[in-house]
Order: sequence, then C-alpha cells, then structure tokens
Amino acid sequence: MTHAEIEITAELVRDLLRDQHPDLADQPVRLGARGWDNQLWRVGDGLAVRLPWATQSADELLRKEHTWLPVLAPHLPLPVPVPQRLGEPSPQFPRPWIVTTWVPGTPADRAPADRAAEAADALAAFLTALHRPAPEHAPAGRGRGGPLAGHSEWVIEQLDAAAGLGLVPDPGAVRAVWEDAAAAPDWDGPALWLHGDLHPANVLTTDGTVSGVVDFGDLFAGDPAFDLASAWILLPDGAVDRFHAAYQPAPDAATLRRARGWAVGRALACILIGDAGVRGRPGGKPTWGPPGHAALRRLLATPR
Repeated sequence: MTHAEIEITAELVRDLLRDQHPDLADQPVRLGARGWDNQLWRVGDGLAVRLPWATQSADELLRKEHTWLPVLAPHLPLPVPVPQRLGEPSPQFPRPWIVTTWVPGTPADRAPADRAAEAADALAAFLTALHRPAPEHAPAGRGRGGPLAGHSEWVIEQLDAAAGLGLVPDPGAVRAVWEDAAAAPDWDGPALWLHGDLHPANVLTTDGTVSGVVDFGDLFAGDPAFDLASAWILLPDGAVDRFHAAYQPAPDAATLRRARGWAVGRALACILIGDAGVRGRPGGKPTWGPPGHAALRRLLATPR
C-alpha cells in the first residue's frame, strides 16, 4: 500500500468541493471510512466523497465506477453508491475523485447478517439482477475471475501460510475442496456483470440482513461463480442452500463447484488479513478473521 503524500482532511474535502462543486461545499463533512484504495468522506446526510489514497490503481477504478455504475444501479434491488459528480485532478489534489450517494448500513465484518432467510433472499435478488450479459467493451477483471486452475499457486500459498500459523485445522480437506473446484468445467456462457469484490466490508447490513452493497471499483464481466462465492462468506449458517434456490437462473453443478473454489480463496485471504489485524500488522483487519473461519467451516460441511 502506498499512502498518499497529501493528508486527506475534512478541510481538504471541503476545499475540493468549493473549487469544483461549490453547491455542495457548505454541507457538513466527516470521515466515513478508509478502505484499501479510497477514503470515504460523508457530505451532509445523503452524499459521500471518495478519494484515492492507498494504491495507484484507485484512479482507474473510480473512473470505472463513474462510467458504469449509473447504468447498472437503476436495475439493482439494493442501495449502491451511485456516482453523482466527478472531481478532476487539481493542484490541491492531483488525482480524480467522485461524489456518490451515501448508502446507510454497517459493514458485514462488523455486523454480520444473522437473519438467514432474509439475508439469503436479499443477496440472491441483488446478484440475480446484477448478473446480466455485459457489453463487449465492459471492463475485464484485474486478475480476478477466469479459470480457477490459473489461481492454484496463489491459493495453495495462502493455504500453506494459514496452516503454518495454525489457523486452518484441516488443510487437507480445504485443499481437496479447492482441487475439486479447479477441476470443474470452465464457464462457457456469456460474460456477465460481476461486482468482483464482495468481501464483508463491502456489503452492508441493517437489522440482521443485507441492506446495501458498496465499492464497485472491481466491477468486471466474467463467470458468475466469482460473485456466487460470497454466499459462504457473507451469509449465516443454514442460508447457502436458500441462496442457491433463490438465485436465478439456478446455478449448475459446475458453477457451484467453481464458486466453492473462489470461496476458499476469499476465506483464506480473510483469515490471513484478520490474523494480521490481531497481530497489529499493516493492512490487517481483525474483523475479517471470523467470517473467513466461518466460511471455511461451512464449505467443509457442505457436500460437493
């Protein structure tokens, strides 16, 4: 992570608005969150400013959201941060930034969904609506999606690292799930719109169910199995089967096998990021560990 040399403050956000969108500059500004790529600052009650701060790729991701999310948002059944304005680089802040709608709720890593039926139905409805054929010029995943076999080295490295730290009780069983997934037939359908980053901090909950989805910077077109993996990560025990029954069209056996594989990779990443957070290491997030461990437990308990 390469943090911005310019400190992002409420005053800087207000100055940027005053310079390029003065009609918004008099509203209260307060920090909302700091993510991997961007900082989120609330503007009044209904808007937010997202500014890149930690990665060089964040500029491109913000522009991608600004281009595509307004097209997709009207068809989605859950609130998402719809871009309203684009901020261009300036002497004050030499990177692009965007103004979006504010999505209320609490990130699922801090408030996991616990109403199984409602959460499964909400996530299935969202992905059913999102997973539509994308145009030929839709963005590609930056190393995400595609055949699972090409990701085996990375997943096994993650598994070995987690097992070496004593974080995975049965690494052999986890490896078997991954190998079965990697051997599944590849997706041969049309490239579908995918969120591409449905980890627990990008899904919001309210009153125990899924109530919003944020951060579409990794939006791309590909195999729906990549997003379907989120069911094991985000939903409580007993909800995955209901999710699969509610999602349309019903995923075939090969797609579910691939989804399980992507879920293994995401769960291991959550476990390692969570452990780094517990140990106080840079980039660590202690709240990510529990959903990762729960996902592996569910994956190993689900018959293939």
